Amino acid sequence: MRRAQQLGTGIGWRPEIAGAVEAMPGIDWVEAVSENLCPGHLPDSLVRLRERGVTVVPHGVALGLGGAERPDAGRLTALAERARTLGSPLVTEHIAFVRAGGPMTASHRLEAGHLLPVPRTRDALDVLCENVRIAQDSLPVPLAVENIAALITWPGEEVTEGQFLYELADRTGVRLLIDVANLHTNHVNRGEDPAEALGELPLEAIAYVHVAGGFERDGVWHDSHAHPVAQPVLDILTDLASRVAPPGVLLERDENFPAAEELEGEVAAIRAAVEKGRVSGRASVAAPSARPASPVSAAPSRAARDETGADRAARQRLALAQTALLSALVAGTPAPEGFDRVRLGVQARALAGKRADVVAKVAPELPVILGAGYRPAFLEYARRRPMTGGYRRDALDFAERLLRDGRPRDDDARRDLREWWLEREGPVPRTRRSGVRWARATGRVLLRRRAA
Repeated sequence: MRRAQQLGTGIGWRPEIAGAVEAMPGIDWVEAVSENLCPGHLPDSLVRLRERGVTVVPHGVALGLGGAERPDAGRLTALAERARTLGSPLVTEHIAFVRAGGPMTASHRLEAGHLLPVPRTRDALDVLCENVRIAQDSLPVPLAVENIAALITWPGEEVTEGQFLYELADRTGVRLLIDVANLHTNHVNRGEDPAEALGELPLEAIAYVHVAGGFERDGVWHDSHAHPVAQPVLDILTDLASRVAPPGVLLERDENFPAAEELEGEVAAIRAAVEKGRVSGRASVAAPSARPASPVSAAPSRAARDETGADRAARQRLALAQTALLSALVAGTPAPEGFDRVRLGVQARALAGKRADVVAKVAPELPVILGAGYRPAFLEYARRRPMTGGYRRDALDFAERLLRDGRPRDDDARRDLREWWLEREGPVPRTRRSGVRWARATGRVLLRRRAA
């Protein structure tokens, strides 16, 4: 495996902090969510950063490489196009599944709207390896995949996270994006030792490192990307940096954006944590070394099968298991055997809350129309209606359901909601000036609320 490109210190680029990112000193590179970019219409901020020589890496969230189905060709084409447009040295995705159901299980397709963990089993590893190789063949630059945070643990897992990641990198040559915040999350939620996980990783495969904030509630750590980076996360980063010089380290922040000075302070703390690890005297750029075989590689029939790809039976078994789990989380079906029902409830509520937050972003008029009633109304809807399409489809379905139920009760709000829905759901726009008209309608709603 070739040594990864040296990226330096970076920050996740988001439209809300674009100005702060551009003005921030010492930023060598940024990462942007791939699905939020249109190659033909890049944000001006990203264009200016690229013109200054700042590297931009597209970070995908929707491929679902850990799912039972093979990666969607259209999504791979889109990710490849963004890499070419940005001139990126690599692209990244997650070791997760994000949808389940469909033809493989003769059931409705369900969307999680979130990254969910894959079981650490031989079936899941076979499928993941094949999916990663399919993606690698479709991309013009190297692929790196990220370990995710999880609230729940699959029953019957056969290997540790470190062994799972080592075997994945060994069998496919894929690079690893190591999120130290996720290692901390899994330590709190699943009792997994982050130092042990780092000790089992193929350090030479690390492409770069993520650092992010979160919070603990009732003994559960939530990887929010909306809070300051906690000291235990920085300690794990220091441990990693004492073992290997990371090619790049990046701060992620997706919500509750603080002032630019606070962001700069977090980046400085990350630099200090890396330096602390470096001066310990043990850090070096790792070279490939022999390791004892993991329990996964001890199964020769699986290794032999890996040369031709995961068999259909493995995909089928994984599909059934993932569909049962996702259905329990988003459709209220019984919890699959072996899962912690309390943790499933926590995860289900988190998924519904995230749906509400994202729909409010992609359709910001809805919280304006519904006011304080938006969130409880959406959570009630989400309990009855799993997401089967994207978030924009979800927003339209939510509005339609409210209208069918004769809601909201306020006549003016119901009329505004109906107008909003018709503008977007009809076969053709009702007016070419719909954007202007809706802006005026939103202004009327705000004026009514102020007058009240």
